[in-house]
Formats: sequence, structure tokens, C-alpha cells
Amino acid sequence: MILEVTDSNFEQTVLKSDKPVLLDFWAEWCGPCRQITPIVEELSVDYKDRAVMGKVDVDSSPGIAGKYGIRNIPTILFLKNGQVVDRQVGAVPKSILAKKIEGML
Repeated sequence: MILEVTDSNFEQTVLKSDKPVLLDFWAEWCGPCRQITPIVEELSVDYKDRAVMGKVDVDSSPGIAGKYGIRNIPTILFLKNGQVVDRQVGAVPKSILAKKIEGML
């Protein structure tokens, strides 16, 4: 399951998570973002009990995007213990994202 991450639930959902977090920054109008969505959905099933998958709409939650200096979307941040450990900008194959998740487990 992919969690909708907002300014109001960010701290609890992401920073205080006891699991690694994949955080997908996207917008409704972004074509490449729509390409990434089904991949993130698949990863949320593959890593159901081992990692948290979240999506941040940069238009409705600009505070989070600003905090992490998100300039291009899609951008995916990989966080562990509340800290960014990796970043991926642009649409990429599932295997690349899975490898980054595996590296956090």
C-alpha cells in the first residue's frame, strides 16, 4: 500500500518510521510521474512488511519538497532512520528502485 504523505503526517509517517522509506515526489500534471506510479505500487506489494512506500504531491505539500530541495519530478528519496541515504531523479526501471530498497534493508 502506498501512503499519501502530506505536510501534516510527514514526521510520523516518514521521519519516525522504523522501516526504510521510499518517498516519491510527484504531481498530477507530470507525465513521467505517472510512469513511476505503477512501479511504486508493485514495490509496495513486494516490500509490504519491510519498507514504507509514500507519495508526496509537490503541489499540495510544497513544504516537504522545499525541505529536501526537490527541483525536478519525479524524484524519489530513500530514507532510513529519518535520513536521506539515496536519491533517484527521473523515471527508471523497477529493478533500479528495488536495488536501492534492498540496500537499505
